[in-house]
Amino acid sequence: MGRKMYNASVLSSRARYATRALLDLSLREPNKAVLIQDIAERQEIPLKFLQQILATLKVAGLLVSRMGPGGGYSLARPPEEVTLGEVIRATDGMIAPISCVSKNRYKECGCPNPDTCVLREAFGAVRDAMSDVLDTTTFADLRDRQRVLDSESGAINYVI
Repeated sequence: MGRKMYNASVLSSRARYATRALLDLSLREPNKAVLIQDIAERQEIPLKFLQQILATLKVAGLLVSRMGPGGGYSLARPPEEVTLGEVIRATDGMIAPISCVSKNRYKECGCPNPDTCVLREAFGAVRDAMSDVLDTTTFADLRDRQRVLDSESGAINYVI
């Protein structure tokens, strides 16, 4: 009998696309608005979905938008002040592999003995490790690393 393969991702598509969009904005000229269509095209994100995601990030205070000529989206704060953790919490709500270890959105998982559950303990350690990395990684860190990788691979990243 064949095994079924599942795409088990800890992050939602919203969170993955949001992080790609913010990295894209971090790579552009600071304080210059970028058209949503340009982000969608460069990052291969469906435009309608990206519109919803960027609206969520704007409400969360991570982005600002301008209408009209020269309009678009830009970061609300410098990339040195925006972390991966903030973006994931804004889109997914929690950084936890299972709900019973979430610090902000705890929900029972159905375990018969949650106070003595070794799985809960292990997944809590996973949550802590993930939070540590995500909350200490800024979009400036990612931007700088992306530029190094691009220069090493010979990729050209034009900023207009």
